[in-house]
Amino acid sequence: MTVDPCLLTAWQVQSVLMCYPDESLVERIPLLRAATATLPSSVGGPLAAFLDHASAVPLLALAEEYVATFDHRRKFSPYLTYFAYGDTRKRGMALLRFKHAYRAAGLELDDSELPDHLAVVLEFAACGDPRTGVRLMVEHRAGLELMRIALTDSASPWRHVLESVSATLPPLGGHDREKLARLVAEGPPEEEVGLAPFAPPEYMPTGGTR
Repeated sequence: MTVDPCLLTAWQVQSVLMCYPDESLVERIPLLRAATATLPSSVGGPLAAFLDHASAVPLLALAEEYVATFDHRRKFSPYLTYFAYGDTRKRGMALLRFKHAYRAAGLELDDSELPDHLAVVLEFAACGDPRTGVRLMVEHRAGLELMRIALTDSASPWRHVLESVSATLPPLGGHDREKLARLVAEGPPEEEVGLAPFAPPEYMPTGGTR
């Protein structure tokens, strides 16, 4: 599969910006700005807007905003399978599919990371197997769109990153629109059980924040 190098650049920048912000982000901002400037406006413009925000606020404030956004609100979850399955048996199996996809491409995740974190999937698409990375995102397109809408409604700076991600993917199809409508009305499935009993420990790493 031949992939436009601009897409690989976009996914790499998006991956960095979806991670917990730390000193390495501050150090990378000039490089990220340079990479963003090479992208089409629909993809690079939103990323530039996020970088403007990240440059204008103290790092501690940005980190606190990240935690308040992604660790405590269900519609903002950065874990793609959560939107489809909640914390149910089916989600455990979906996480295994992500792990197997990475392994088939010769990649192994650190056990501190869940494989469906959007930052992980974007990095995989950029540096691993673009075709499989896109497929994983498209399979969870409705959840990504719900996240984008929720972040936009709350005026979160991360709405810009999700807008950029969406611009690299196919438009929502009819089936995805139906799933999105259900998610908007009902939210992700209610938690039924913990994940640990339904998959081997090596596939259920602790941590949860990339």
